[in-house]
Amino acid sequence: MSDCCKPFETDSLQAENSKKRILWTVLYLNLAMFFIEAASGLLAESNALMADSLDMLGDATLYGFTLMVINMAAIWQVRAAILKGLVMVSFALGILVHCLFEFLNSAQPLAPVIGGVGFLALCVNLVCAWLLLKRRKDDLNMRSIWLCSRNDALANAGVLAAGGGVFLTGEAWPDLVVGIAIAGVVFKSSISILQEAQQELRENHAQL
Repeated sequence: MSDCCKPFETDSLQAENSKKRILWTVLYLNLAMFFIEAASGLLAESNALMADSLDMLGDATLYGFTLMVINMAAIWQVRAAILKGLVMVSFALGILVHCLFEFLNSAQPLAPVIGGVGFLALCVNLVCAWLLLKRRKDDLNMRSIWLCSRNDALANAGVLAAGGGVFLTGEAWPDLVVGIAIAGVVFKSSISILQEAQQELRENHAQL
């Protein structure tokens, strides 16, 4: 029996190792972009860049949670997904507070910095989304972080639009609008993750 099961155990171990390698890669990429965007956002006085940097930090946190529970029972993966949703809600609120602060202390953002860093972040998030794409159907946690990575790419496209809007209008409002929109995307993703986690909890209770 043990000989018969060995091929399945080997395949399962290879799949888990593959997931871990992908998760560590996207974790490092998101942390690196968080520092780059946060520094650039402060330099350029950009709501969009600061909002996206907080989104990057939130995603790095989510990848860390996923690595912690990757070999645990399904119930722990559901709990981790709920925690991820709550973390994303807190980051969305943080982005909105930052946008409000910048609105009250308005300054003209630097369009070239917004555009350049936004393009770099878009490239990084497209790589992350591509790495996670083939694993998104494995379980709830992998689906949740793929959703975050996909939304990051959409947010980065918004950052590029903010840079273009600031450049064309010579005003700060496009940057502020994109910052608020990113907060909305993060909040919407968090709600989706929480709803799916609750559905999984109900299914687990039904099976018991």
